Amino acid sequence: MSKFFLMLTIVLIVSCSPAKKEVPVFSAQEMLDESVIKTKTTLESLTVKDSFLRNIPKNQTNWEFVGVNDWCSGFWPGVLWYAYEASNDASLKKEAEAFTAPIKTIAYNSARNHDIGFMVYCSFGNGYRITGNPEYKEVLLSAADTLATLYNDQVGSILSWPEKREEYSHNTIIDNMMNLELLFWAAKNGGGQRLYDIATSHAEVTMKNLVRPDNSLYHLGSFDEETGKFLKGYTHQGYADESMWARGQTWGIYGFAMAYRETGKKEFLETSIKLADHYLERLPEDGIPYWDFDDPKIPEAPKDASAAAIAACGMLEIANLVKDDQLKEKYTNEAIKFIKILSSEEYYSGAKNQALLLHSTGHYPKNSEIDIPIIYADYYYMEALVRLKKLEEATAAKALAEKK
Repeated sequence: MSKFFLMLTIVLIVSCSPAKKEVPVFSAQEMLDESVIKTKTTLESLTVKDSFLRNIPKNQTNWEFVGVNDWCSGFWPGVLWYAYEASNDASLKKEAEAFTAPIKTIAYNSARNHDIGFMVYCSFGNGYRITGNPEYKEVLLSAADTLATLYNDQVGSILSWPEKREEYSHNTIIDNMMNLELLFWAAKNGGGQRLYDIATSHAEVTMKNLVRPDNSLYHLGSFDEETGKFLKGYTHQGYADESMWARGQTWGIYGFAMAYRETGKKEFLETSIKLADHYLERLPEDGIPYWDFDDPKIPEAPKDASAAAIAACGMLEIANLVKDDQLKEKYTNEAIKFIKILSSEEYYSGAKNQALLLHSTGHYPKNSEIDIPIIYADYYYMEALVRLKKLEEATAAKALAEKK
């Protein structure tokens, strides 16, 4: 048995033993169970299936809603799919299907922005992964084709925000790395080689131009749309153009790891690891990043729990991809640490409101969604819990098989 799996096995054995009251054992299953109950309670207050949870403003307990065209529309259906996957509760499957259905329109209309992946893959993608519904597959393939219309052959990347071309020319943001998974999936499921090539090229262009020498990231890269030349790096949601916006760093960690998983190109994994290590080096002692690592108001600046949840998913992805046992252990332990912190009273909402997580920050420069629950934090927290549960189960099964 490898050292990594031996360590996890010991953790599992200890977790099954009576624990001292002052040191409660963390359980991904228990947090999933609690989150499923909260999700079902929230569903009781929802009647309209084409409105989607977005945030809970300060001094409120219930979610505010957005329409299907909002970039966050796919996260609530995604939460429902993860809740169904964790519980096998048929009522949750029915609700996930109902909230997923309206998003179909995104796949069959002109591309408004790069967020098609967030909207369609988090909803229909999870639905197809769990159920194999052939209708979902057709929607996903159409959505990939729609996203691909934003690709610029001269630049080699997808245009993120068409409405900002006058300000930034051809712009590519780090968030867009996450939407490549839709293209990679489609290329393997009947969509064709061009979708794979587009996704790979986009990742390469992003890696070359948005990753700084110190392994922090620009939020946005501006390119000459006719020559493809990189013009300048900017921020849109961070503190400053040269600052390290927390959520952007975690989009990069997760996105480049995913790109390696899909392509086998080692430079993508190397980039993900460098971004992850830089993130870890700069984290504050409590393990949750401020919204931007360079905000001069730190330690009075707001935190971003959503970045921590994305980081947990990204580091579990890295741990699953690296061959070295020490690296597996390192990134698994970091991810577990983040999940535990997010599951603590300080960040898990409990009975405070309908959300799962507190203390996320959306768009600080625009004074928008600051230090409140935001739906994508809940989505990636649920994903991290599901990932951790599967890892624990696989480790336990491996240990049992080796005993026989």
